[in-house]
Amino acid sequence: MTAPASSFKPPLRIAAMLASASLSAAMAGAPAPVPDTMAQRMQPCSACHGKEGRATQQGFFPRIAGKPAGYLYNQLDNFRSGRRAYPTMTYFVEQMSDGYLHEIADYFASLDLPYAPPLPAAAPADEIARGEALVRRGDAAHGIPACVQCHGAAMTGVLPAIPGLLGLPRGYLVEQFGAWRAGQRKAAAPDCMAHVATSLTPADITAVATWLAAQPVAVGPAAADSLARPLPLACGSVPP
Repeated sequence: MTAPASSFKPPLRIAAMLASASLSAAMAGAPAPVPDTMAQRMQPCSACHGKEGRATQQGFFPRIAGKPAGYLYNQLDNFRSGRRAYPTMTYFVEQMSDGYLHEIADYFASLDLPYAPPLPAAAPADEIARGEALVRRGDAAHGIPACVQCHGAAMTGVLPAIPGLLGLPRGYLVEQFGAWRAGQRKAAAPDCMAHVATSLTPADITAVATWLAAQPVAVGPAAADSLARPLPLACGSVPP
């Protein structure tokens, strides 16, 4: 006589196989745990700034990996306070505390990653020469200091708060100079970059951006530890 279905018990080997299959199915359907790390939390940043903040060739978003922590914190705070205007960035940081902004800045500053090869400069020779002259020597007649006087001879930035100028897309550089000229981007007073940007002509800005964007990072991305003082201009965002 056949036992009722409710009392049927499969052999132990089959029972074990069924249990294993059920466990595997349950595990396959369960999402893997997400590690709570800064790298994981900063994943949304890659949508604009590229993987690990290395930037992309899109042209309007800067590299943030390896920038000095003081500079990165200042920019996050500027977006939060309204000194810089970009709705997406303001949305991300407007409710963040100072402590968390410092954590974000420290994380990206710690990333020592290679730079992508620059795109070749597609510009007339005189424009490229003018850009290099402004970067390396400035224009004393118009009160424009050389970029290297603040951003370092290698132009990879100076600790703790001056950014590097290499590895940035040409379009981004032009856009930021324009934002300073229009008063849409500001820094703590005295705003030295606003002075520089308004002293440059539109042609000068194009020349500087074109030359900088075409330069490789020849000595590694690390910012310099110190800079000769005094700076050519007073800068409120740079510690004395």
